[in-house]
Amino acid sequence: MNEQTGMLETFLAEMESRLAGRCPRLVLPEAEEPRILSAARRLTERGLATVSLVGAEDSVRAAAQSTGVVLDGIDLVDPSVDRRAVEFATLYRQKRGRARDTVARRLISRPLFFAGMMVRAGEADALLAGARYPTARVVEAALMTVGPAAGIATPSSCFLMLLPAGPMVFADCAFNVRPTSQALADIAIASADTCARLLQVEPRVAMLSFSTHDSARHPEVDRVREAVDIAHCREPELSIDGEMQIDTALEPVVAALKRRHRSMVAGRANVLVFPDLNSGNIAYKLSRHLSNAAAIGPLLQGFRRPVSDLSRGSSVDEIVATATVLLAGSLNA
Repeated sequence: MNEQTGMLETFLAEMESRLAGRCPRLVLPEAEEPRILSAARRLTERGLATVSLVGAEDSVRAAAQSTGVVLDGIDLVDPSVDRRAVEFATLYRQKRGRARDTVARRLISRPLFFAGMMVRAGEADALLAGARYPTARVVEAALMTVGPAAGIATPSSCFLMLLPAGPMVFADCAFNVRPTSQALADIAIASADTCARLLQVEPRVAMLSFSTHDSARHPEVDRVREAVDIAHCREPELSIDGEMQIDTALEPVVAALKRRHRSMVAGRANVLVFPDLNSGNIAYKLSRHLSNAAAIGPLLQGFRRPVSDLSRGSSVDEIVATATVLLAGSLNA
């Protein structure tokens, strides 16, 4: 077993231990996808979740038979006949006041939207999709049904990076290309919440840049600095600092030399917020290849209730791992 595999297995075992005896409710709207069916079976057999598969029942049963998956203990939800469809359409219209009833009912008939409304109505604890749906569709449906977290306007993504020195949160590495200062503040606040829920430690958020505490003047530096100010105003108790270079964020000796003021974050960061998607995506992949880090994600964040995306190339093992982390985070969401 290599170091990456060992760290991943240890972390997932910890997530599973949190779920023991809890069985939170997971809804999966890609119910005809063989990998989703196999993951649903595994999650059910291991007692990690109460799983609902959303789709046309006859088609789901046919897909399960073809895949060799036994559906015992798994809830099948068919939006075309489910008695909650009218209730969900009404709830959707209340949230989106100008939506017509016919539009609401048509949307709710789609598995992804029905699944989102199950989470919105409290009938599921978490939503996982993306094996077939593109990320943009998952995010759009989640915004329209589950809704954003209080005070958050920008959904984002993060990776849990399992490093020899300990786990960290990297954001945004998969979704927002060049976030504004306001959006960066949203990403920072959402990432801090992810850190607190999943890693169960106090988040220390570093807002990264090529400058540390005014060492350089540039509009890109200003964008990060403004995001720090916005986040401070919105969450005064949050440990967040920046702008700062990566060595200042991670190395206590460098932090002591470069920081311009007392900082609870410099040299001790466990949440790294990158200024754009270029830097975030490069950084997490470099960490995997050069630092023996294991990566879990991308996990979506910034929603009212736990929602996450999958790579369309995800294996059954990866789907189960993402579901396990998502469900562990749902316990105190």
